Amino acid sequence: MQKTFYDKITIDEVIDRLKSDINNGLTKEEIEKRLKIYGYNEVPEKRENPYLKFAKKFWGLTAWMLEVVIILSYMLHKYLDMYIIAALLIFNAIIGFFQEERASKAVDTLKQKLMINARTLRDGKWIMIPAKQLVPGDIVRVRAGDFVPADLKLINGDLDVDQSALTGESLTVSKKKSDMLFSGSIIKSGEANAIVVLTGNQTYFGKTTELVQVAKPKLHAEEVTSEIVKWLLIIVGIALAVAFIVSYFIGIKLIEVIPLALVLLASSIPVALPAMFTISMTIGSLELVKRGVLVTRLSASEDAATMNTLCLDKTGTITMNKLSLTGIIPMEGFDEKQVITYGALASQEANHDPIDLAFISAAQQKAILLDSYKQKSFHPFDPKTRRTEAVIEVGGKTFKVVKGAVNIIAEITGENVEELNAKAMDFAKKGYRTLAVAMGEDDKTLKTIGLIALYDMPRPDAKKFIEELKSLGVAVKMLTGDALPIAQETGRQVGLGEKIINVSEYREKLKEDPEKAAIIAEESDGFAEVYPQDKYSIVKSLQRKKHIVGMTGDGVNDAPSLKQAEVGIAVSSATDVAKGAASVVLTGEGLSNIVDLVKVGRMIYQRLLTWIFNKVVKTFQIVVFVVVAFLITKRFIVSAFDVVLLLFVVDFVTLSISTDNARWSQEPDTWDVSGIVKSSMVLGILVVLESLAILYVGLKYLGIQNDYNLIRTYSFSILFYFGMFSVFVVRERGHFWESMPSRSLLYIVIADILLVALLVTYGIPGLKPIPIADTLVVIGLSAAFSFVVNDFIKFFMLKE
Repeated sequence: MQKTFYDKITIDEVIDRLKSDINNGLTKEEIEKRLKIYGYNEVPEKRENPYLKFAKKFWGLTAWMLEVVIILSYMLHKYLDMYIIAALLIFNAIIGFFQEERASKAVDTLKQKLMINARTLRDGKWIMIPAKQLVPGDIVRVRAGDFVPADLKLINGDLDVDQSALTGESLTVSKKKSDMLFSGSIIKSGEANAIVVLTGNQTYFGKTTELVQVAKPKLHAEEVTSEIVKWLLIIVGIALAVAFIVSYFIGIKLIEVIPLALVLLASSIPVALPAMFTISMTIGSLELVKRGVLVTRLSASEDAATMNTLCLDKTGTITMNKLSLTGIIPMEGFDEKQVITYGALASQEANHDPIDLAFISAAQQKAILLDSYKQKSFHPFDPKTRRTEAVIEVGGKTFKVVKGAVNIIAEITGENVEELNAKAMDFAKKGYRTLAVAMGEDDKTLKTIGLIALYDMPRPDAKKFIEELKSLGVAVKMLTGDALPIAQETGRQVGLGEKIINVSEYREKLKEDPEKAAIIAEESDGFAEVYPQDKYSIVKSLQRKKHIVGMTGDGVNDAPSLKQAEVGIAVSSATDVAKGAASVVLTGEGLSNIVDLVKVGRMIYQRLLTWIFNKVVKTFQIVVFVVVAFLITKRFIVSAFDVVLLLFVVDFVTLSISTDNARWSQEPDTWDVSGIVKSSMVLGILVVLESLAILYVGLKYLGIQNDYNLIRTYSFSILFYFGMFSVFVVRERGHFWESMPSRSLLYIVIADILLVALLVTYGIPGLKPIPIADTLVVIGLSAAFSFVVNDFIKFFMLKE
């Protein structure tokens, strides 16, 4: 852990500074004073006013455009248009509001973590109080199994502490007098008195909570929507500018062009785009549930498509979070089986000590039977002795077995510790934890029989998982609190790159030059000795370099980075805190289903791309078609009502694209909106020319030129059928027949085509009927242009 102010001063200085009494604790009056100064030992929560959140839905580019259209409609006394568009605006706001209400409840979970009791000395008596009521200066008692309720400094006693939830280190840490204990860690063995030095959000744990509150991922769906709206506004702006200039020169009054502005503004608004994002991601999320992936933030499944960097927490994510025997060096006269046997005899399963369990598991894997041995006595690991020992009886004879740190075993056996360490040099280079096992008839005859290397082994599927992610174009980086040799060895075993460095190199650069630190984060394959703030900073640095970042984790320490990352992934064994902060939770063991997340995410991307491509083509078609027709005929061939009706019968119906059979790409997708728009405009120009040709047929040969209302209905039909048929053209990068659309998409589009055919043939208020023959002409010509001309041009345009 990083050094704090209280790490650097003695326990006597702390007691003096906090004006505490180690024999009697604080008085009731002093507690009340300190509560006023420091507040409760809890994480303060920041909540945004829900009314303000809802009001914000009416602020922004898309909302402004709709509001302008509403005002224009009112000024021009087009009240039906005004009511319909206002209803669309409110509908859009409600969808957005309820989507945001699904936001992470990580802070609530963190607060619950602090809601524990603490043994506290007050007014000379030891009492149990809620940890929430602790203040700096309180004297507390902690023992094996306790959660540490605040940041403490040890007054006396020796402890073994599990800090993995805070630092990611898989091994327990020994603590003695004057050492710091951090809130959120767990006492594994021992008992001690300590003084509270920091509470609430000032603790190490609380700082993590603050980072969770501050962390705010970029919502790429919002960015994409904003970019699309900007481009559509540019298209409309250019078209309107042309219309105003040309109309001036040909003698059309300005007041007559304003209704055109109303029509074009209405056509350019992608009202259904937020709904398309929501529905596509919801359907994708349901697909992922079947594959063991639970999406808790809808945007994460779409962000997974664009994710190009994945940060993996080592402990519990790449590794099993379980110590295993990974190397054995028997001494002369002994073999590996004997070393495992005697080490297992010096262990006890009931203790749940990770080292004991590692020896017992190794004995079971080697099919070593221990039933004939009887433990006459057993002394579990003690921080004071740094070893476990047992007296064993077998065949009427007894002997003693001991296991522990190499220097401790060398001391009790009288052997040369330097010679033993030299034998274990290879273990030390790889960062393995080395223990010695000794046995003898009694204390005087104890002799070292072997050295054992302990290691948190990688998951069986980790290497395959990493290789598959790399094949999908995702860079994989490891973040761990363990020492550099351990990180490098783990990286080697799972196939990460060789550039795994100590995080201190990155941390120093971050202070001097954030840009250079971002380059280090981008180029490295992993970091060792990482703290929670480092993980959060690394994710932000990668985002600074325009990477879409995924982060996996399982502990409290991972919560800030899980929330900051576009795709925060909590593994199945994760704490509630990590699950609350993450946007994705794995419900099964192993990591291979993250590949499913990436593939399904890319399928969602393809569905969204199809809808957006079709929307831009259709907007370009409407805008240019209406402007050109207006300049030629001096009439508006469609009204604002027609355009709003198109929003429903095209935009909202094509939401069924969210169920389409899409294929994932082999590289991370990118939202190159300008590229999408430019490609769409090529097809859009074709569609405009074809639309004008079909309009010419109607005016020249079908006899509608003398009836303005017939022209409107006929033009509405042209825009509608091109919008429907274009879906099948743009959904497939090859020819449209190369893949089948989903049944729901096919059936809904066919039903919509038939419904609109009935509407334009029999009419509704605001839409005058046209002869069935005219409808069939529009359908036939639109289909021919779309499936023959446009499809072949699109195929050759996209052909690599």
